[in-house]
Amino acid sequence: MAREVNALLLDLSGVVYEGDQVIGGAREVIAEARARGLVLRFVTNTATRSGAAIESGLHRMGIELKPGELITAPMAAHAYIKQQGLRPYCLLHPNLQPEFADLPRQNPDCVVLGDARDDLNYANLNRAFRLCQKGAPLIGIGMNRYFKDSDGLKLDAGPFIRALAWAAEVEPVIMGKPSADFFHQVVASTGVPAQACLMVGDDVAADVAGAVAAGLQGCLVQTGKYQPGDEGRLPATARMVASIADVPALI
Repeated sequence: MAREVNALLLDLSGVVYEGDQVIGGAREVIAEARARGLVLRFVTNTATRSGAAIESGLHRMGIELKPGELITAPMAAHAYIKQQGLRPYCLLHPNLQPEFADLPRQNPDCVVLGDARDDLNYANLNRAFRLCQKGAPLIGIGMNRYFKDSDGLKLDAGPFIRALAWAAEVEPVIMGKPSADFFHQVVASTGVPAQACLMVGDDVAADVAGAVAAGLQGCLVQTGKYQPGDEGRLPATARMVASIADVPALI
């Protein structure tokens, strides 16, 4: 029996688009969800583009977002750091550095680590390690193992966060999927009970298993970073479809 769905949570890269191309059916599914009165949230761990850049890219693809519909892991990390009154050492992608420019940086007392690409070098990671070893909280932007780029799969921030946490013997605070706290923040923004929220993603661990563990419904699409065999790692209650075009049958 189909479960009630009143809010649709969509991952972006690999679900709505790949690179700069919309995945077939994405625009139509988003329009249908709006027509049915579902609450929409676009939920991403993307840590290489600002929220404004993401929205601009979607606009060029013919997808318009309403205020408050986009929720990103970097946004959550920034809000957390500001709320806690911390001074971050930012290991972030250059495109994200301006988003954190309003936060004090002198004498950092926390480390925020995201998909910093070439800035994830030994010198920078060692500085982060020394700060964490002295008690600075480690704040991770997402916990994805890898992502899909135009030339194939690439390491994401997760392996670096885990390595740093292991070396410094600290427990990272994860801002983004699969953190249950992050999913709960997203759910709270919808005004819909968690069990009536459906998270659709291409990452079986971060998107789907993370959502189910937080009390949401989960659905894996076989696009983006999906790999044959991922279905064997699906939670028992989760579903799988070929692509976002097949999601209306679930709602």
